Amino acid sequence: MGFAKSEAEIAERVAAFLKAEIVAAEMTYADLARELRKHGHPKESAETIKQKLKRGTFSATFLLATVAALGLEHVALEDI
Repeated sequence: MGFAKSEAEIAERVAAFLKAEIVAAEMTYADLARELRKHGHPKESAETIKQKLKRGTFSATFLLATVAALGLEHVALEDI
């Protein structure tokens, strides 16, 4: 598939990747919000997470905290 060719495509792919990983972890957005509090994001809620993933726009710190909260040790670009 190769790396995305536009910012919009990157946003879409990363959001889809995170949504799939949330499902694979059998977590709800509320569960993820609780876990994100442990990773430096105390103001996240199920609704803010839902909106960020819907838009596909969020900070790198949110992305990394989410990866940590989901317990992912490795993320390969080809998976996104």
